[in-house]
Amino acid sequence: MHSIRVLFAALLAFACITGPALAQKFSVQGIVLIYDTEASEDPDENEIQDDDIDRLLEVLRENPNVKTLQLNSEGGSVYASKEMAHIIIDFGLDTLASGSCFSSCVRLFLAGQKRQMTLGSKIGFHQTHWPAQAIRSYYENWSGDEGWDDPFEFASWVYEDTQAEVFEDLTYMIGRGVDAAFAVKTKGIRNDDEWYPSRLELIHAGVLRD
Repeated sequence: MHSIRVLFAALLAFACITGPALAQKFSVQGIVLIYDTEASEDPDENEIQDDDIDRLLEVLRENPNVKTLQLNSEGGSVYASKEMAHIIIDFGLDTLASGSCFSSCVRLFLAGQKRQMTLGSKIGFHQTHWPAQAIRSYYENWSGDEGWDDPFEFASWVYEDTQAEVFEDLTYMIGRGVDAAFAVKTKGIRNDDEWYPSRLELIHAGVLRD
């Protein structure tokens, strides 16, 4: 009996350590699933991460009554945002921006059937960015597998891949009902700059829709 109490106490302590971190980033309130990457006390958690893909799917399966995904995030992993957007579309969720939805968070927002924004909130755009050190690491790690004999062949691949990525982003936005001219404009915002269109602009562009 003593050993059972010790085990229970250990499990409870573990839950107290891990539970709040998850609850802060993902929390369910009725039919609303709140995804707030800014709420975590751990700085390493304050962005969209690859681990969030499985967590989103898990929470939605555990809460089949969820109809709306409420978003507050400054962005993060482009890969994760694409995978999570597929899940949002598959579950037929509506999306609600509450606070700030910036960068790759916008892809999640656009996955919603109905897309709304609370008063005082904002939705922001900028170009994606690949830091020089990350490019160097990618080349060094994958040149053997990809068959790049030198940095110039790698640069050629990057050039083609970048065009394909921009095309995919534009196709996705337009396919989700966003005005084509507006979608193109978002690709002209430099990474070190930010564009937060007004509510009226977002409505006219089809970003917000009932």
